Amino acid sequence: MITWQGTVHRLTVISSRSFETVVAAFEAAIGHPDMSEFQNRISGTNSYVEMERLIQSDVGKSGFMELARFDLGAILRKEQAQEKPKIVRFLIGNPLIMKEMVKHVPDAGSYAPVTVLIDERPDGVHLSYDLMAGFLDPYGNVDALKVAWDLDSRVEKLLREAGG
Repeated sequence: MITWQGTVHRLTVISSRSFETVVAAFEAAIGHPDMSEFQNRISGTNSYVEMERLIQSDVGKSGFMELARFDLGAILRKEQAQEKPKIVRFLIGNPLIMKEMVKHVPDAGSYAPVTVLIDERPDGVHLSYDLMAGFLDPYGNVDALKVAWDLDSRVEKLLREAGG
């Protein structure tokens, strides 16, 4: 058994916009393919170039697609019988970016796709993301880290734009 300890670096953008406005802006910037259909279309491609084109057609203007979402607030709201809290976890990614990290550090597949958490708090709407470079830093692979830094930069831009 191998264990190691790393440090998580969290990026949080705090927005004064409404939760609904932030979520709508975030959703508008990412692609929303039907994941079952997407998997079937990927399987049906005959070349890497064809697969790459298919993926690029399904990502949004941010270069990411929504892979899953979890309305964590729905469960909390049921318990509290209130309209709040509002909290949604999005799994987003781009298979082409993930591929570039995984080919250098296979364990990167444990961290991709990435999570973006959007939640409403008294001080505003928080858009939070754990930086990929922080997860990959302990592996010491410069090539994977370059991809992770670029990914982190892209996610930060997405969060800042959605947060307004």
